[in-house]
Amino acid sequence: MTTEATTATKKSHNLATKLTFIIPSLIGLLLFMTPVSYQGALTIPIAIVSKGLQNFIGDSLTAIVTVIVVFTALVTLIHKLFKIKRIQQSKFFNTLIDVTPMWFVIRLLGAVFILMTFFGLGPESVHSANTGALVLNDLLPVLFCVFIFAGMLLPLLLNFGLLELFGTLLTKVMRPVFNLPGRSAIDCMASWLGDGSVGILMTSKQYEAKYYTQREAAVIGTTFSAVSITFSLVVISQVQLEHLFLPFYLAVCLAGIAAAVIVPKLPPLCWKKDCYIDGSEKHPDHELTPAGHNVFSWGLEQALLTAEKSSGFKHTVKDGLKNAIDMVFGVIPVVMAIGTMALIIAEYTPVFEYLGLPFVPLLELLQVPEAAAASKTIVVGFADMFLPSILAASIESDMTRFIIAAMSVTQLIYMSEVGALLLGSKIPVNIAELFIVFILRTLVTLPVIAGVAHLIF
Repeated sequence: MTTEATTATKKSHNLATKLTFIIPSLIGLLLFMTPVSYQGALTIPIAIVSKGLQNFIGDSLTAIVTVIVVFTALVTLIHKLFKIKRIQQSKFFNTLIDVTPMWFVIRLLGAVFILMTFFGLGPESVHSANTGALVLNDLLPVLFCVFIFAGMLLPLLLNFGLLELFGTLLTKVMRPVFNLPGRSAIDCMASWLGDGSVGILMTSKQYEAKYYTQREAAVIGTTFSAVSITFSLVVISQVQLEHLFLPFYLAVCLAGIAAAVIVPKLPPLCWKKDCYIDGSEKHPDHELTPAGHNVFSWGLEQALLTAEKSSGFKHTVKDGLKNAIDMVFGVIPVVMAIGTMALIIAEYTPVFEYLGLPFVPLLELLQVPEAAAASKTIVVGFADMFLPSILAASIESDMTRFIIAAMSVTQLIYMSEVGALLLGSKIPVNIAELFIVFILRTLVTLPVIAGVAHLIF
């Protein structure tokens, strides 16, 4: 890599290689990155197709995800007890099924929660509309459909050179501003236009393929898996301020950029090692543009070399199937278990209310009206991003509702989806680190959002 980066010469590529780069990459761009208007909202084609599958399957989706979560737990249990030889012989399925004791317990817990919720058994605290039923009925069907299509089609972005081209072009921005590879901008855009889960899926796969170091993967996963424009509109509508969507989204973007610059420089993210998933050292000059190339020509050269090495249609389909299976069977049980637990704590205990008390002086310092009521909504966003907006609906001050809605979007890490997805992925973060990052993001973004709110109100 080092010699290639300093003495690379221009290589001629045949038409087949160029088409191998252009056609899948354009399809990937169209599906994942092209904003389109659908039912009055801005989204991306992959989200529309996912929504179409969700509508087509309909009410059966909850039964399907219930079977998946229970099946995953049972297979994991049977393999733990009897060590199934066929699973052991497959690297992919062995990694998927033979999990650590902690993840084994989480899978079992997910199966218990989903059965209780689906059949309405046991304490109401588990299966009520604001806890287990919220995860099972509202979240898991969406994730299932997104994972199916995003997982299957993600190789179009990853395997044919598009990330190499954009990564090289955007390094001049991403490296000096955020100390991240240029290709991380693609993860952010996929989240911003589509869904945060797509961004996490991309980040995890890039980390496993040794394109991101441990630090880079942790920073990108916790910082750039942005909430989509569509969901941001849902949040501002919940607090009845949709007429202020443009200043609201401006506040979200400004606060998000501030958090992306500051939070990765603080523990625990700054403590992450700059080595790859296998512990190997980071290449110090792998992003340098060699003599004889400009940024575009070197990016194009890297893209064409990747396209040349791609393994064809059959391998791409196989790769996509593995992505989809990995996310559906590996992550959905985690989301059910952790999401339900977090919502039970938020709904039936005063834990998040107590955790919000230290923020009262900060809110008063920022001259936020109804500071005591607002403080109750701050930490509850760690359980679910929508909860602060629901609680804020009863607050009279438009300014306070605006601040709470914007803050809930920029906090980013909520255990009913993004947090659980990060924990279920290979990205090197644990739940304590996610909570610390959540608090840091809150402390950084709150003054920015309050400043914008004072300009508006």
